Amino acid sequence: MKKKPEQALQRPPAEVLYADELAQLRADDKLPKPPGWLMSPRAVRTFILGDAKIRRKFVGAPSLVDRAMVALATNRGLMLIGEPGTAKSLLSELLAAAICGQSTLTIQGSAATSEDQIKYSWNYALLLAEGPTQRSLVPSPLYEGMRQGAIVRFEEITRCPLEVQDTLLAALSDRVIAIPELEKDKNLFAAVGFNVIATANTRDLGVNEMSAALKRRFNFETVFPIAQYDVELALVRAETQRGLEASGVPTMPGDDILELLVTTFRELRDGKTADGAPIDRPSTAMSTAEAVSVAHAVGARSYFLQGAPATPADLVECLVGAAVKTDKTDGAVLRRYFEQRVAKRAGAHWKAYYEARHRLPE
Repeated sequence: MKKKPEQALQRPPAEVLYADELAQLRADDKLPKPPGWLMSPRAVRTFILGDAKIRRKFVGAPSLVDRAMVALATNRGLMLIGEPGTAKSLLSELLAAAICGQSTLTIQGSAATSEDQIKYSWNYALLLAEGPTQRSLVPSPLYEGMRQGAIVRFEEITRCPLEVQDTLLAALSDRVIAIPELEKDKNLFAAVGFNVIATANTRDLGVNEMSAALKRRFNFETVFPIAQYDVELALVRAETQRGLEASGVPTMPGDDILELLVTTFRELRDGKTADGAPIDRPSTAMSTAEAVSVAHAVGARSYFLQGAPATPADLVECLVGAAVKTDKTDGAVLRRYFEQRVAKRAGAHWKAYYEARHRLPE
């Protein structure tokens, strides 16, 4: 059986993965659209939040999605901030795919990101042979977004040095990139529809603080962790199933395993148990996305290595890599959680979970 194109990719972009839904929404969309948008804001909202026919892709407040779209429609940049793993990047990807049909004009922020990677660079072989021409210019995602009138995604912007971040100022205020090396066409003016969605982790905000001038060009929206236990559990179950199917695993961890996982993550993330008792928090971000990764690992471990249904001991083995990363004290936090909280829980699965504590790091 021949695979669909998206099935041959490990992680297809949203515009490929949901191509049928996007095509149907655009065909049915008769509502007013902002200039340069392929869909109306109400159709974009349906694509992201779902309805009777469209699967929900982002679990968050509808008002957040509405405010994000209004910012983009009024030519304000959109800055999504929040704890790691709260689906900021997913939301930016879904917005870009729905609004302009592509989500891959992406700049990945890091300490090594340079101004050339944001604006443009040169093919040096052509530059030596022909001089600075349009043919020797290598466009960046920002350049292409301005030329095409598309959404540009800037991931983890606060990981870039401040002077590199400020490269965006002219693009966001005057909607132009200056190219002084060229003899003609020295300015690239943004086509209608261009905008920028940036993301930043709250844990990184102090690494390279944004300038006041750049902050003024963005509307800031905070993406919070999922508040409801049952909603988070359902999301972890659904995303784990999709991930395991893509990994060739036909079985799922049982509901008891997922209950242990989600409860552990929520309590360690919040610094308190469900009944309000305080507990220590690890330095690691115990996010929903990380919980999905652990559940995926549990399912793969039980199927490929054990050849048997997943057990609480499998969960403990996979939990260690998520909860204990660079800070050695996180291992002690996890052990205390087992000794002080897991030990008191009723139920056979909680008892088996506690009895597997010897697998935790010393």
